[in-house]
Amino acid sequence: MAKRVLVTGGAGFIGSHLCEALVRDASNEVYSLDNYSTGSESNHIQGVTYLRGDTRDIERMVEFTPDMIFHLGEYSRTSQSFLEPEKTWRQNAEGTFCVLEFCRKKKVGKLLYAGSSTKQADGGDGRNQSPYAWTKAANTELIQRYHEWYGLPFVTVYFYNVYGGREIQEGPYATLIGIFKRLRREGKPLPVVSPGTQYRSFTHVDDIVRGILLAAEKGQGDGYCLGPKEMHTIREVAEMFGGEIAMLPEKPGDRKNVSIDLSKTEEELGWRAQIRLQDHIRDFLKTLV
Repeated sequence: MAKRVLVTGGAGFIGSHLCEALVRDASNEVYSLDNYSTGSESNHIQGVTYLRGDTRDIERMVEFTPDMIFHLGEYSRTSQSFLEPEKTWRQNAEGTFCVLEFCRKKKVGKLLYAGSSTKQADGGDGRNQSPYAWTKAANTELIQRYHEWYGLPFVTVYFYNVYGGREIQEGPYATLIGIFKRLRREGKPLPVVSPGTQYRSFTHVDDIVRGILLAAEKGQGDGYCLGPKEMHTIREVAEMFGGEIAMLPEKPGDRKNVSIDLSKTEEELGWRAQIRLQDHIRDFLKTLV
């Protein structure tokens, strides 16, 4: 039986990889809703129907009832959100509210929400350390309320510093690994925000997509973390790339440490990260020779 699947943010870094995996199943009809604020037409996947629009306009843009919505299309940069609080609010708070209302009115089969690991950072205080983190944490709770109030079937997964092909390497929305790759290729110093001892869990996009699909199939409710147990400091990551390091002043909202509880993910989904960051960096460095 054919499934109609909608991916918000389907032209973005993670969303495009998810779309690519979804279209491999011939029984899926895959649609993307993206405003292209960070997405790109170069990320389009053959077999996906692309709708250009904002999640706030989902009721106008999407005329069918999806069996599944993968909601990835949100603002997703911590430090930058201090400079763009209005944009953060529009895309995260307003956008997700409109997605939830669409789910309620259309009786969508299931919603998967891409939460942020900032919620678990610094003993739980990470959720309050930036406009981005606060809106993402609040959304996870609003989704739970919609489940209680309206019976919305949902599953929430938490991403930990995703890297891999199609990652953004330039501009204010670039990922750390993407920035390091570009600068290492250019022979320039790698910037490390002080103190450099901030611990992070880094997850390859292929592992993320595999976790998303497992969560969509088997998961129910909140609490599925998608990240490896092995963590690295930002300075350690820069040292893996080699070359000169340039220390930068501390940034607002830069959480010091993250924590990850994989018990629910491992027990219910059977998911563990398979790709190690150091192996990925080693393979990247080989391309520079």
